[in-house]
Amino acid sequence: MQDRATRLIMTIVAVLLALLLVQPYVTSYFFSAREPRTVAPRGDLADFERSTVHVFETVAPSVVQVVSMSGQRNPFQDGGDQPSESGTGFIWDAAGHVVTNDHVVANAQSVVVRLASGEVVPARVVGQAPNYDLAVLLLERRAALPPPVAIGSSSDLKVGQTAYAIGNPFGLDQSLTTGIISALKRRLPTSGGREIADVIQTDAAINPGNSGGPLLDSSGRLIGVNTAIYSPSGANAGIGFSIPVDVVNRVVPQLIREGRVPTPGIGIIAADEAAAAQLSVTGVIVAGVVPGSPAAEAGLRGVDQRFGTIGDIIVGAGDNPVKRLSDLTDKLESVGVGQSVSLKVLRDNREQTVTVRIVDVGQRERRP
Repeated sequence: MQDRATRLIMTIVAVLLALLLVQPYVTSYFFSAREPRTVAPRGDLADFERSTVHVFETVAPSVVQVVSMSGQRNPFQDGGDQPSESGTGFIWDAAGHVVTNDHVVANAQSVVVRLASGEVVPARVVGQAPNYDLAVLLLERRAALPPPVAIGSSSDLKVGQTAYAIGNPFGLDQSLTTGIISALKRRLPTSGGREIADVIQTDAAINPGNSGGPLLDSSGRLIGVNTAIYSPSGANAGIGFSIPVDVVNRVVPQLIREGRVPTPGIGIIAADEAAAAQLSVTGVIVAGVVPGSPAAEAGLRGVDQRFGTIGDIIVGAGDNPVKRLSDLTDKLESVGVGQSVSLKVLRDNREQTVTVRIVDVGQRERRP
């Protein structure tokens, strides 16, 4: 009786083991999807998804890739020159002007633009503003252009509102990233030796190749031009910067008309800010004065090399205090070329007020 029970148990175990061994084959035979599966119906997109899709579909056709070259051959053709810089731009007007960053085309001998349609169009630089890191190109063929990007305002932006960036990161064209406006009123140094004020900070992913591309609000309007990232690795780290559209909308028309923008100045050479900090000086130390300049006419004094005495220290401009050079340049830009500004100056530890004309120092530098 016991032997019969043992054999029964062993038989059951053997059957179970056999079932375990053949189970994958049975499952594969009876349940494998050997034909295309039925598509499940999709529900409606969420409101925020529809908004994002609408922004991309509206603006992406007007976003282009900008490639600057050291030679004349087309880099999109076999044997073409390697691009020295690749970035992004966007259609500004129906005449075929394209806005991008100045650093994208600064050293270019020739420039080509690839439209969203894939068409490659030669372009020429018609205006550059290194102080704002902006440049304007003109397409040499302007048939059937996509519409210009709608212009918004940067004066009423709020931290936390949604931001969209479209560009060509690492050459991957028509890429959309989303995020929020992380901060406002940042300051950003430029290759022109000045600072851009009221810069927008965003966490929308911005990588090399996004330079010159549009930053958009939820209505698809331009609110900034992406220009830089803060990243120890050189890739996106969640901190990107955009030139505010109010600055872009002021500078670009001047670049189209004149090819440049005035650089307001008074004809001083400012001492390095690190040197001022070492001397515990708050303000702009006048290291030198350009002969014949408004500063010279107003009697401003630079450092006396013979006796090693410090020059005048500018501590105020108009009603605004001046703690660093950017405070002074901001005031000169707001007043404008051709106007005069009242400066508060420390000389021999006594405060004086002088009135100085504002001139276009960039024009002076361009003279032969």
